[in-house]
Amino acid sequence: MKFSTHTHVRPLNTATAAALATVALLAATQPQAQSFPSKPLRLIVAFVPGGPTDIVARVVAGKMSEGLGQQVLVENRGGAGGTVGADVAAKSPGDGYTLLLGTISILGVAPSVYPNLPYDPRKSFAPVSLLTNAYFVIGANNTAVPGTLQEFIAQAKASPGKFNFASNGAGNITHIAGELFNNMAGTKIVHIPYKGSAPAAVDVAAGRAHIQFDVLTAFQQHIAAGNLKALAVAAPKRDPKLPNVPTTAEAGLPAFVLSAWFGLVATAGSPEPVIRRLNAEVNKGLAANDVRETIAKLGLESAGGTPEQFAALIAYENERWPAIVKAAGIKLD
Repeated sequence: MKFSTHTHVRPLNTATAAALATVALLAATQPQAQSFPSKPLRLIVAFVPGGPTDIVARVVAGKMSEGLGQQVLVENRGGAGGTVGADVAAKSPGDGYTLLLGTISILGVAPSVYPNLPYDPRKSFAPVSLLTNAYFVIGANNTAVPGTLQEFIAQAKASPGKFNFASNGAGNITHIAGELFNNMAGTKIVHIPYKGSAPAAVDVAAGRAHIQFDVLTAFQQHIAAGNLKALAVAAPKRDPKLPNVPTTAEAGLPAFVLSAWFGLVATAGSPEPVIRRLNAEVNKGLAANDVRETIAKLGLESAGGTPEQFAALIAYENERWPAIVKAAGIKLD
């Protein structure tokens, strides 16, 4: 059974997002919002330092610290495809002082692959705002994977199990992407899980792993250094940063279109006025030119929006992935 993986997340106009957030903030005059925050906040990143989630978290945390008048401290808690860090955030007090850099893996895919998931993406967290969106790129080692995407598929079909792909962790969206690729291309590429995109990309560049499915920022520096190449962009159109790299449709695999998003959530039970205050600061930060430029250099699109819009996206992802994951035969403890 073949599945389309296309998710179209339309970034809200940043000025509009900031205006909406400001209106919401002005309406939230409860004491909680007026006194919040009275101490530093922590922002949990459920992956190791150096990857896209970590970079985005630190950029956003810096701007939020300025606006809130308190430090937003980034804390890396990697493991189990991001679910370890998410569980820490879910079990924290619901007061708005613990935040989680949520991803499509943690908040969208995880319930479909972990039958004993210790948290519920829709009940354990209070959505704050969507942060970024980005389409996937298929990166490959220059030596181990010669030629084009179609040539690689032909080689992989001829030698099942010969090639492997690196992911950010078992059950992560980058793992699901590889299994979907196998399903759609008719290949049998072996999965090798890592504890984040940065170490995965290092091994692909070194030839210890062969290919990787991730957003561009995961291996952009390795492409620039000539140690890794992009076989295709899993997007409807070419990426301006990779003008000579074909889309998956141009490369002969039109159904493989996949995007990943990052967003900010607080622990469930956090007061709504506090959520509105956090949302306003996030949207102000995303509207800043330096933040937008930094995010763009990472190969990501700035998003923003309201808590309600982000909650709807999380619900959509939770509803669409079970059938896809079941067809790929993925289930983890």
